[in-house]
Amino acid sequence: MKIALLLSGGVDSSVALNLLCIEGRHDVTAFYLKVWLEDELAFLGECPWEEDLKYARAVCEQAGVPLRIVPLQAEYLDRVVSRAVSELRAGRTPSPDIVCNRQIKFGEFAARIDGSFHKLASGHYAQIEEVNGTCYLKRAPDPVKDQTYFLSGLSQTQLKRARFPVGHLTKQQVRKYARDFDLPNRDRKDSQGICFLGKISYPDFVRAHLGERPGDIVDVETGARLGRHRGYWFYTIGQREGLGLAAGPWYVVRKDTLDNIIHVSHRKYRPNRALSRFTVSSPHWISGVPDLHDLHVKIRHGPRLVPCRIESGGKTGLNVQMAEADPGVAPGQSAVFYDGDICLGGGVIA
Repeated sequence: MKIALLLSGGVDSSVALNLLCIEGRHDVTAFYLKVWLEDELAFLGECPWEEDLKYARAVCEQAGVPLRIVPLQAEYLDRVVSRAVSELRAGRTPSPDIVCNRQIKFGEFAARIDGSFHKLASGHYAQIEEVNGTCYLKRAPDPVKDQTYFLSGLSQTQLKRARFPVGHLTKQQVRKYARDFDLPNRDRKDSQGICFLGKISYPDFVRAHLGERPGDIVDVETGARLGRHRGYWFYTIGQREGLGLAAGPWYVVRKDTLDNIIHVSHRKYRPNRALSRFTVSSPHWISGVPDLHDLHVKIRHGPRLVPCRIESGGKTGLNVQMAEADPGVAPGQSAVFYDGDICLGGGVIA
């Protein structure tokens, strides 16, 4: 089988490459995707792409696998970065990694490569199960590393072409494989943060695109002015860190984008239905419209799954009632639904 593997220079994709190689029946080519921010915003901080590429080349040389570099700067700017900036300007909280996987890695890149590649593999922690010709996206056994949240935007066509060689493993097991394979990057730390930023600070990225717009921080209960902020786009609902307020803890509970005011509260869970009830617009289902009973939902990447009740809100939306309140429900975030270990898909919180 001819397989294209996305190689980042990190441990997960490097182990994925070697696992495919030891299966011994595949023609594997590695691809490194070069994205625009690694150059254009390098002045904001340490730029990792040269180090990433150095490790990617070393891993491929060791494995005897060819490596190709694919420039996708313009596509990242147009489909991922510009959209994220637009969402921030509108006061919403975007999920750019979901867009990146759907539009870039398993979208534009998949369309660019030779059609003779049967599968597109990556180092994502997720599993695929095929039943009667339909592919289902399943959670990885490592609840912390599971990345189905970020893959929830994939289509059935994209999932059928995907392969996740480390998806059945825990991070600890992947690290052991890295040592057993004696990989050049076996001791390299995991990358953190948003897909296109690398080591660039997220606040620096926001400041470079939107600047600063000072405004008031106001106690939502008393209306008292507590301090000043740098611009509402730097903050998200439920945020606690970085407010610079005394007598905390304080939590961001509302953003007034018109008057540029951040409303905060001492109470993490305010008596507000919006913390447990919200609407999801234009839901996307990976494997067909599911039975909407007895499901769980995630509103961010992580191990926490919350039971929920879902009602149809018409042709374009869903009304979601979570069993537990969450202080971080924010417009623009992705809500992703699960039936046991199966990731069904999701949509954007309206």
